[in-house]
Amino acid sequence: MDGFTCPNRDGKLGLGGCIYCSERGSGELINSLGSITEQVKHYFTTYKAQRANKFIVYFQNFTNTYDTIERLKEKYDAALVDDRIVGLEIGTRPDCINEEIAKLLKSYTDKYYVCVELGLQTSSNEIGKIINRGYTSEQFTKAVEILNKYDIDVVAHIMVGLPNETKEDIKNTVNFINKHKLQGIKIHSTYVVENTVLANMYKKGKYTALELDDYIETLIDIITHLKPELVIYRISGDAPKDILVAPYWNKHKMWILHGFEKRFRARDLWQGKFYNS
Repeated sequence: MDGFTCPNRDGKLGLGGCIYCSERGSGELINSLGSITEQVKHYFTTYKAQRANKFIVYFQNFTNTYDTIERLKEKYDAALVDDRIVGLEIGTRPDCINEEIAKLLKSYTDKYYVCVELGLQTSSNEIGKIINRGYTSEQFTKAVEILNKYDIDVVAHIMVGLPNETKEDIKNTVNFINKHKLQGIKIHSTYVVENTVLANMYKKGKYTALELDDYIETLIDIITHLKPELVIYRISGDAPKDILVAPYWNKHKMWILHGFEKRFRARDLWQGKFYNS
């Protein structure tokens, strides 16, 4: 929404962020309007606001729990300015969740649905170092435990096609996810955008983007091994077309969705078919 940065960008942990993250942030879709309140009010003047009667405010880009408690409350409150808003969705890093932040988020649950989206990307700490995420999988577990304690829903993000990632790494990530009390998951392919470390790696031949077929097959393998009760929020990320370097197929979400659905149905598969608790 507005006004956030990341400890992996401002020098606390590092500079430049994760290797795939541009200066816009991982969500990429930035509204250039002014304040948070102005952004929300403007949205309700657009045609999109006519397509529903209830809405969830989504703080997406950068690390949306990385600030003082006072400033966090000020920012969240600034977005909750319309009676049609029924939920608060917060995207953040596991190392930016603590008891005080969880208590603040819990304070909104009397009136709003509250959910925290945590970046994991991979359970491999070795790959975590390669992508410069700046936190460990153990910190992810700790953050989930804190949020579970306050009955706040958690959605995990994982990425497919990270540098040096193997099928075994992906299998381990799925098993890691299954061991946590989560309510949902977002699955993304790794895409390369301009002005990132990953773009430099790609242009120098040090990183190869996944082919569409490989992504769909990996996606099938992930979903058939995920526990059945986990809600799948998405199976594709929206690449910003103006700065996308690779893969080209990421511009075409329907290729992913239709390709996945066709194979899933043809093989008589379902979520959790091969899950073993």
